[in-house]
Amino acid sequence: MGKQIEYSNGELTIVWQPELCRHAGICVKTLPNVYHPKERPWIKMENATTEELIAQIKKCPSGALSYKLKK
Repeated sequence: MGKQIEYSNGELTIVWQPELCRHAGICVKTLPNVYHPKERPWIKMENATTEELIAQIKKCPSGALSYKLKK
């Protein structure tokens, strides 16, 4: 497995694997207030609910975005 970058809001952790990303842009189109590719950090989780984030991550065609829920 390649490089992984994690972003967390305490409840949800988004896992981004840059090597898998195909830049389809679905994340940015679905939640433009969350994903800002030209900024660092590029994921601003506080701008969406956990449910909205999970729904968007499930649409990622490359599998570069995945998530873990706090148990």
